[in-house]
Amino acid sequence: MRRLRVVGIGCAPEHLTREAAAALASVDYVIAADKGPDDPLLAVRRALCEEYGVPLVAVPDPERDRDDPADYPRAVRDWHAARVAAYLEVLEERPGDAAFLVWGDPAFYDSTLRIAEQLAERTPLAVDVLPGISAIQLLAARHGLVLHGVGRPFLVTTGRRLAADAQTHDELVVFLDGGFRARELPGEWQVWWGANLGTASERLVAGALREVAEEVLAARAAAGAEAGWVMDTYLLRRCPG
Repeated sequence: MRRLRVVGIGCAPEHLTREAAAALASVDYVIAADKGPDDPLLAVRRALCEEYGVPLVAVPDPERDRDDPADYPRAVRDWHAARVAAYLEVLEERPGDAAFLVWGDPAFYDSTLRIAEQLAERTPLAVDVLPGISAIQLLAARHGLVLHGVGRPFLVTTGRRLAADAQTHDELVVFLDGGFRARELPGEWQVWWGANLGTASERLVAGALREVAEEVLAARAAAGAEAGWVMDTYLLRRCPG
């Protein structure tokens, strides 16, 4: 049975593990979403494929409603279904083993594994997963952090859920928060924030949330202007008292 390999590539080309590199070199081609002529993340994937001598098949990414749709889960499901249909065409046209290259690690806020599972339901595929260095790990390393207190949990959540989750958790790692909704939280918090981690446009900010919120917004804008894209995450820790 042909393989579909889901390869975590970390947050920068030098983060590729030996295992992930061997997986990339083993496939016949890579499938990647093409989000337009200036898609910088496609350029990273293309450069990796060229380095390992693997053809890249760029598939125009289906349109998605990103303007806070009323039924967010349905909007995501529809987008995933359109991606599955587009990728299935490639798999049916091309023999051999294929791969997806996932920024960071496939386990965190990425749709690739769900799409791979749906593809395997429609055509014979053996799906395997190669982990990558995640933005969570890199954020902690850049700030020299342990993400939780001694014997304490931390929650990984999104900007969309932050207000509710901050009512019940004291330490939260937040993804997918383009508006930096942490600014709206009551109480006193410390924040450790990072954008475009591992890249030339990386930005880091840390401090009391009320004092550095505007600095975070400015750094986010600067990272986006430099790179043409922004991926950021941050740790929030409630101040004692």
